[in-house]
Amino acid sequence: MTENLKRIFALLALITTMGLLASACGSSDADTDAGASTDDAGDDAASDDAGDDAGSDDAGDDEDAMEDEGDDEAAPASDGDALTLVSWGGAYQTSQQNAYSDPYTEATGQEFIWDESSADAVAKLRAMNEAGNITWDLVDVVGADAIRLCDEGLAMEIDFDTMLAEGDDGSSATEDFGDYLVSDCFIPQIVYSTTVGFRDDLVGDDAPTDICALFDTDKYPGKRALESRPLNNMEWALLCDGVAKADIYDVLATEEGQDQAIAKLDTIKDDIVFWSAGADTPQLLADGEVVMGSTYNGRLFSAIEEDGQPISMLWDAQMFDFDGWIIPAGLPQDRLDKVLDFVFFATDTQRLADQSQWISYGPARASSAPLVGKHADLGIDMAQHMPTDPANAENIFVTQYDFWSDYRDDIDAKYQSWLAG
Repeated sequence: MTENLKRIFALLALITTMGLLASACGSSDADTDAGASTDDAGDDAASDDAGDDAGSDDAGDDEDAMEDEGDDEAAPASDGDALTLVSWGGAYQTSQQNAYSDPYTEATGQEFIWDESSADAVAKLRAMNEAGNITWDLVDVVGADAIRLCDEGLAMEIDFDTMLAEGDDGSSATEDFGDYLVSDCFIPQIVYSTTVGFRDDLVGDDAPTDICALFDTDKYPGKRALESRPLNNMEWALLCDGVAKADIYDVLATEEGQDQAIAKLDTIKDDIVFWSAGADTPQLLADGEVVMGSTYNGRLFSAIEEDGQPISMLWDAQMFDFDGWIIPAGLPQDRLDKVLDFVFFATDTQRLADQSQWISYGPARASSAPLVGKHADLGIDMAQHMPTDPANAENIFVTQYDFWSDYRDDIDAKYQSWLAG
């Protein structure tokens, strides 16, 4: 994290403490500023997409809190005190309730209170910490916010191989989650992506198969929808301007590379409709106002499978990002014991696979992929709709949190200047 960002975060913490003390005392009102990577991706891809779509560190680390680390059965609740879980609302939160909390309540009697404040998780946890009153027990955040909360000591470090279940295939949790463990405090649940959808009836007989169709206005005339922030767009621009995929972040770290990406985007600027909410592109596609556009994969799934729109997915060069749990640092031991028991249950192989019955996000465990079945309501096979499905993941980007932490301010300044020009 840069010194500039640290100063900004410190100022934000002071401001938000004054205005959010009520939250620290139990308010359930719904800043992500993605210092690590996707500043706005928290409320865009998870609250805006995962929430609406059909949808830190050392204090409190306790490896011994699991009563039976090797037992996949949930432990009975010790009393009737409800745990407060924080998520994004909408269809995504419903999928969590259906796959995680409802079965756990049935097995143990443990009750839960759901708070739809994940978009404000960083600011509210700072305020709670300042007030010395942590009222949340488990918080769903995007990977970027997990890194920030871990760095600030507001989230508990996790010993993945003792606090989480082994995979059903015998793999350790560390092996099963693999590269998706982007922070020592982050317990991944789902993989979502930013990708491109296109109107079947507006692309002719030769449907696009690679991301560079965005820049081919001769073959695919018409408007394109692209996000109003630089993430994804800059990578795609360099890739389609001939930069080898393996070299993109080295090139983008230079002023010349940043100028090259913006120059490539400038070749289609007159044909771009810029969006800021995940719902924008599906609506623009449905209305025929754009021929293609980027958005979150869950949004496109909803438009295609639930709304029956004549839209197809272009999975090429999709940008992976992650969503999962953090445990607030400093929980009392009795609450922490309950949280760890629930997390052990809710993040095992079967439960992560079960969530895909209600939402089109890939389970973060490799061992869960073979167990992905049919949509609970639509009755369709969900595997083919997952960003992590092998057929869809042949050419992917994975959000580079460290890169965007270091270069986001400079690239933003150039990008916003270009937008305004």
